[in-house]
Amino acid sequence: STLTVYGLVGIIRLLAGTYALIITGRKFAGMYHGSSVFQITSMKFLPCNSALSLSSPQEKKDEAHFVSLLKTVEKTSGLYFSYETDLTLSAQRAYNLASVRKAQPLWKQADPRFLWNNHLLEELIECKVEPYILPVIQGSFQTIQVSLRETVIHITLISRRCNRRLGTRMWRRGANLEGHVANFVETEQIIETGGFSASYVQVRGSIPLLWEQIVDLSYKPSPSVIDSEDTPKVIERHFHDLVQIYGSILVIDLVNQEGSEGALSVAFKTAMQQLKNDNLRYVPFDFHGICGHIHFACLSILYDQIAEDMGHHGYFLVSSAGEKLREQAGVARTNCIDCLDRTNVTQSLLGQKILEAQLQQINVFKKQETILLHSSFDNEYKMLWANHGDGISIQYSGTPALKGDYVRYGRWTILGFVRDAFNALARYYLNNFQDGVRQDAMDLVLGYYTVSRHKPSPFQLNGFEACAYLPLASALIVAGITLTTLSLNQVAQDAYQFLHSVIWAGFTAGITAAVKANGRQFCSRPRLCKLY
Repeated sequence: STLTVYGLVGIIRLLAGTYALIITGRKFAGMYHGSSVFQITSMKFLPCNSALSLSSPQEKKDEAHFVSLLKTVEKTSGLYFSYETDLTLSAQRAYNLASVRKAQPLWKQADPRFLWNNHLLEELIECKVEPYILPVIQGSFQTIQVSLRETVIHITLISRRCNRRLGTRMWRRGANLEGHVANFVETEQIIETGGFSASYVQVRGSIPLLWEQIVDLSYKPSPSVIDSEDTPKVIERHFHDLVQIYGSILVIDLVNQEGSEGALSVAFKTAMQQLKNDNLRYVPFDFHGICGHIHFACLSILYDQIAEDMGHHGYFLVSSAGEKLREQAGVARTNCIDCLDRTNVTQSLLGQKILEAQLQQINVFKKQETILLHSSFDNEYKMLWANHGDGISIQYSGTPALKGDYVRYGRWTILGFVRDAFNALARYYLNNFQDGVRQDAMDLVLGYYTVSRHKPSPFQLNGFEACAYLPLASALIVAGITLTTLSLNQVAQDAYQFLHSVIWAGFTAGITAAVKANGRQFCSRPRLCKLY
């Protein structure tokens, strides 16, 4: 059989051999700076050599486990590439660095933060096989084309996921000691019309403190702030890096100011007040407290608070002659607890406001004209952001975004409520029983865990963890409840059955208490790397 290969993503070494990750399926996603962009639809790891026969029995077991992680990597969603242009740099940064980048290959042009296969390319770069080095990003790439009064407008929405603290929803929270945060995504909205090209960049990322929210079988584990003397340095490093790259930072904090998120909100607010940096402005906005779960139009309250900052930040604008007319001087950094649902609703509003300002400046819109006056344009634009939000959410949580109806239709619907409920339950299952493996797969392919024969096996279980098998515990609980019920039903015929029912009830309660007390041990947990 023949196999069509569209690109080599990279190479990884395990205990018993080397594996090459190839692209076996792709689809055209759109045009970017005049070049084709493709989404990866299928990938495959191919073994290049094998020394399995020389391995010990434990090494053979570990190799099989590592290979199973590679199978998980093959299913990674939201990967994009281009043979001709760099996808990692925003339009403004690419414009400003144009003279430096001209003679460089694509991988040297790339921003290493957003190069998903950075680690996988290391051997190819070392061997200097330039024609086979293909930069890949993870995120989202969406395009639409609309016609408005005989004017054609191309809109591209591209998101770039940072690889420095990449992970799953519950196993990668907050910041690490270097100040890199989980679920950090740079989103750029680009419009092209009448020869003009304009872009606007905004970012999202987890609250830059040391905190965790470990799964323990409960529906919503409480977030816990880690009390550490390193916290001030962590948050300072995070915002220092952002200011160096983007300029002024508007920090929009959407977490609940009460309830389980309250302590996190207070800790973040306190840390921001202690930062002495004129390039930062912190704006707390209790999204659920003000907007509830359906009144998202109340976001206008937030926009009124930040409109002046948005004006100062501006956007990037280039004329048909290639002349830079405006430059973006800062970004909005939005976060909620997951940096998914509330964040996406808010970012779509900011994107809309900037889009309207851009179209007004280049005379496509009249002054005060908005997208809402053009229903077809408005609908397509909302779908663009909704699809983008779903893609980013799937990569972090495993499910499409919640609150997607408001982004899509500007209102809450019954079908949307049912869909959100289903996705919330799916997140619970994935976070508790699947994401530990997904996290290990990410840590392996990103190079955060180095495979070595000289290390102890990371997959050996000890103590209670070795026998903490939830299906067995569940079966014992169901059996205990069943036997208790049967014994109670027979009490009238045999008084001794009451004693039996008490014994079975005690057994059931004991198993249930053990599962509840050791909930973390029953969940899927990453084995390769520590949380920080």
